[in-house]
Amino acid sequence: MWSLETFGRVRLSKYFYMRDFMYSEISGFHGQPNVPANPDLAIENGRAFCTALLDPLEETFGRVAVRSGYRSPELNRYGNENKLNCARNDHPLECHIWDRGSDDAAIAGASIVIPWFADQYDQGRDWRDLAWWLHDHLPYSEMWFFPKLAALNLVWRPHPQRTISSYIAPRGMLLRGGENPAESDAERARRYADFPPFRGIAPHLPPAMLRPA
Repeated sequence: MWSLETFGRVRLSKYFYMRDFMYSEISGFHGQPNVPANPDLAIENGRAFCTALLDPLEETFGRVAVRSGYRSPELNRYGNENKLNCARNDHPLECHIWDRGSDDAAIAGASIVIPWFADQYDQGRDWRDLAWWLHDHLPYSEMWFFPKLAALNLVWRPHPQRTISSYIAPRGMLLRGGENPAESDAERARRYADFPPFRGIAPHLPPAMLRPA
């Protein structure tokens, strides 16, 4: 039997716990609880997301800041109905409801900021430098960028779609699923030549990490 306290203590990966993704301004300000409909599925998909995408980012760039993480179906529905920047629950791109699909329909994502890059972006660096680095190094499914801090929604799926979109100029879709990048491998590599060396980590979790603390 899950409790929210137990749920929050679950370790998803080397660097992340479920609690890191539970805070919600909608929940706090509007008094809507963020209670999972299917805790086990949320953990399963969240673990895949953190292991495949967020752990390598933290290992490479240092701290990754989570702006918006997990939303329960009820919380997300409330946000959508009250026009609080939440897509409808069944929207194909809604990535915050980690317990809405399993197997081929599994999905998990979060809105994140990479402070290492945000500092440079504030000085005028092109957001595409980070986008292409992510494309060349991580098995993401979708990402789309926002003007403040070069924050991005980063999405995991078992079968990645590999699309890149942005609300930052040049706005729109940088890469459609199944297409090759417009820039060559060498052009992309020059963009991020000064980035820290990529540091992937083994995806295996020791048994102690698979149990709630």
